[in-house]
Amino acid sequence: MAPTRADIAFDSESFLKNLTKQPGVYQMYDQAGDILYVGKAKNLKNRVSSYFRSSGLNAKTQALVKRIHSIEITVAPSEAEALVLEHNLIKSQKPPFNILLRDDKSFPYIFMSEGEDYPRLAFHRGAKRKKGKYFGPFPNAGAVRDSLNFLQKTFGVRQCEDSVYQNRTRPCLLYQINRCSGPCVEKISQEDYHSDLENTRLFLEGKSDQLHQRLVQKMEKASDNLNFEKAAVYRDQITALRQVQAQQVIEAGGGNMDVITAYSEAGLSCVHLLYVRHGRIIGSKSYFPKDKLSSSEAEVLSAFVAHHYLGHSAMDTPPNIVLGYDLEDRTSLEEAISKSLDRPVKITSNVRTYKAKWLAMANEAARQNLKNLLNNRQTLLDRFESLQDALDLDDMPGRIECFDISHSSGENTVASCVVFDINGAVKSDYRRFNIEGITGGDDYAAMKQAITRRYTRLQKEAKPLPEVLFIDGGRGQLNMAKSVLDELGIADILTIGIAKGVTRKPGMETLIFTDGQEKHLEGDHSGLHLIQQIRDEAHRFAITGHKQQRDRKRKTSTLEQIPGVGAKRRRELLKHFGGLQEVMKANADDLTKVNGISKKMAMDIYSALHSE
Repeated sequence: MAPTRADIAFDSESFLKNLTKQPGVYQMYDQAGDILYVGKAKNLKNRVSSYFRSSGLNAKTQALVKRIHSIEITVAPSEAEALVLEHNLIKSQKPPFNILLRDDKSFPYIFMSEGEDYPRLAFHRGAKRKKGKYFGPFPNAGAVRDSLNFLQKTFGVRQCEDSVYQNRTRPCLLYQINRCSGPCVEKISQEDYHSDLENTRLFLEGKSDQLHQRLVQKMEKASDNLNFEKAAVYRDQITALRQVQAQQVIEAGGGNMDVITAYSEAGLSCVHLLYVRHGRIIGSKSYFPKDKLSSSEAEVLSAFVAHHYLGHSAMDTPPNIVLGYDLEDRTSLEEAISKSLDRPVKITSNVRTYKAKWLAMANEAARQNLKNLLNNRQTLLDRFESLQDALDLDDMPGRIECFDISHSSGENTVASCVVFDINGAVKSDYRRFNIEGITGGDDYAAMKQAITRRYTRLQKEAKPLPEVLFIDGGRGQLNMAKSVLDELGIADILTIGIAKGVTRKPGMETLIFTDGQEKHLEGDHSGLHLIQQIRDEAHRFAITGHKQQRDRKRKTSTLEQIPGVGAKRRRELLKHFGGLQEVMKANADDLTKVNGISKKMAMDIYSALHSE
């Protein structure tokens, strides 16, 4: 009997090889599927890698690592968001290797007192018994102190204890260094003080446009006066304002719901579910349903929802289910689930604000967890064995290469060559070829040039040749590749064309051989899944190279390369963030806060600035 996924030991090497460097949360499970540990990271790849280094681990960490059987990750928009999510997961799942907190009083707040001539701001942790407003929660004490420090420098609202304030007879040092407006000795009128206090309140509630515009104006004025040092101070304040203002999406809104989406690649699918209770993400889980038909993500999601909720406990099912795709049978599913639970359940997919952000988190988690499964060493071994059987090879292929062509209406043609072995992608051996001297759109000529350059060089340098060569294309591209190999005297490479078929749907590919034979593998065939994975990687690598070549031809600044970002929008971006470096650091949500930048434009700018 073939081993199940539960029987496969955790392969840290292949898992880490493809792990994202984005911030997020990782959940470690044992062989029984029980949670061991939940952690957060600014860089998931670097943090998780530290558990598997050869030395320097303490006894507790070594005991944890020995029990790890699988790891699931959830990508977060920022490190602060990851920290809040980590706290929620620890509280709800109680992992044995985590330090468990006793109650909800661990999150700090900013407190603004009321009922005084000169109210104060203060750091607060614990029960909310004092009269006043509480702003938060913040992910940690450092974030609160950074915010208080920023507000102190900007508005000068007092932060001293009442006992100190009531016994002052002259202003303190903070007044002398412009960090306090001196209300203790009436250096500021109540009217002006309450104006500063109101600005502080608006800032803490995220309504700080007025403050932002003021800082921008001051920065521009200082720059015009050639006072660049002062302008840099304002630039740093703009940066601090943006960071403190960052929206929290881990805790938002209210109510109970499940957020579910699906991601498919190379014949496999991952469904990721976020559990949201009382506006807080308290857990997440990835599922890997078996699909023999290579169904679309929407079809996979429809089947999952029906299986997961029909007959499910009414207590465990929330009143709202948010899906990543609009399902054709959404209405009937909604009716059936509601009837089985004897209470209404609403299914939606077209969502905005924090629900859309939760959905984006779920989609990224599904993509990352499926990617990790695809590159698991045991999974790859099974696929290579299946491919060997499908192609009737005497030995398992040790090296596979695949070519693809990418261009825009015949311009900027780029060919890609990707390499796989039994351990997965060999990215150090990937190559791109900028195709020149051919008629635009002539894929045959482009393929001929790429293969000629590739294998001429391999022969000259006595480098290893692949046992199997895949060509993403039909019989014409295949014949061109075969003719080049014959000219070079290379006769021992099995060369196969991958034709997508009329519907171009995954699972419908036809394998074309140089002797005229054709073969069609079933949609759930592991060997076909390997072919799809290699073909998709060649396509991705070609597309990336094509975009890079296209962008290099625009000898302009980084922002000027982005379609739709003209002089006015560039000026607004630089004003808002204080410089290009901070624009590069901003996420899509931050970009939407800039005047004239829509959500779609923000996504375009973010993608352009962070494309590979």
